Amino acid sequence: MDTRQKAIQAKDVSIRLAAVSGQVKNRALEEVARALETRSGEIASANREDMEKAEREHLSAPLLKRLRFDKEKTAEAVEGLRSLMALADPVGRTLSATELDDGLELFKVSCPIGVVGIVFESRPDALVQISSLCLKSGNAVLLKGGREAAATNRMLSEVIHEASAAAGIPRGWMHLLEARSDVAEMLALDGIVDLIIPRGSNAFVRYIMDHTNIPVMGHADGMCHVYVDSKADTDMAVRVVVDSKTQYVAVCNAVETVLVHRDIAPAVLPGLKEALEAKGVEIRGCEKTREIIQVKEAAELDWSTEYLDLIVSVRVVESLDEAVEHINRYGSRHTDAIVTADRQRGLRFLDLVDSADVFCNCSTRFSDGFRFGLGAEVGISTSKIHARGPVGLEGLVIYKWRLLGNGHVVADYSGEGARAFTHRPLNKVYG
Repeated sequence: MDTRQKAIQAKDVSIRLAAVSGQVKNRALEEVARALETRSGEIASANREDMEKAEREHLSAPLLKRLRFDKEKTAEAVEGLRSLMALADPVGRTLSATELDDGLELFKVSCPIGVVGIVFESRPDALVQISSLCLKSGNAVLLKGGREAAATNRMLSEVIHEASAAAGIPRGWMHLLEARSDVAEMLALDGIVDLIIPRGSNAFVRYIMDHTNIPVMGHADGMCHVYVDSKADTDMAVRVVVDSKTQYVAVCNAVETVLVHRDIAPAVLPGLKEALEAKGVEIRGCEKTREIIQVKEAAELDWSTEYLDLIVSVRVVESLDEAVEHINRYGSRHTDAIVTADRQRGLRFLDLVDSADVFCNCSTRFSDGFRFGLGAEVGISTSKIHARGPVGLEGLVIYKWRLLGNGHVVADYSGEGARAFTHRPLNKVYG
């Protein structure tokens, strides 16, 4: 099948998938988890093929790390699936109920989006997260992974599709797209594909947005910051920054710039330098930073660079407001954190920073669907639409209005002697 035929099949199946019960979807997720464990050897073999090819092609170290899908990654994927099973079915929830008049009742009910097209980077674990979230939320999905993970993605797709079908999920709810040309073809399928979620570079996301009429949800860069406030505990500041930078360096929620209040800079920067350099991190600092510690000079470009590597830029600021101004100017509206012992200053930071995720006294690496208790995530949205931050199940459902009447007509509510609407809230569930 070509891309259009796959999308049409997904569209047809999405109608039936929307009506599948939560019990059946959970059974399918359990079958997928078991299959991943049972076929872990085959998956690892496919991943070795991708890894060896990537090494021959001199793929960068951060991308190689993303590409790996070993036993540990399989265990994490299975844990995510079982966590997702524990969550309530997001489909068919009554969001509101209103009586418009006697016998005329309006319900706002959650429902799947339909067909979701997702283009993601070289991380094959993303395929498991994305497909499982789409399954639980009742959406059909078109998946286009990076060519670096072609063999791994093919194997994972086969495992998931076969296991879910064995549990009663209609075949054709997920399709793997492999050719680069498939992306352009998918972008032209407005009317069939309901939502595009791109996961990649800023330039790539911009390309997607500029070349489709389909709604797009996602983020481009992960320019994340930690601001060390004048009222911070220095040990806590070092711990939070080091984790934010080094716990997993090649991801969008890793910190790229650290801002330090001038009053605490002499106390915190030497220890921070020692801790970061012990982890192999190169520090690039502003002039005021370099008056305190000996590091490379930061250029203007550093303040807007997503390194995805063991590099961090450090700037000394005069105030909390200057830190907020810097973040709102150079940041990507992804995840930003403050370290402070002053709760009011922390809350002020959270109010003023215009990002999807704003944290106080904790690592930026907590910005994650699994850690938020969402089961997993299809990505991070920095858009100001129905879903923002880590996009889990709730970001993959929309709603429809369902009106139940008994022969009611609008003519009765206009003109002389018109009936009045009651607009009374109902404590009632649709169905």
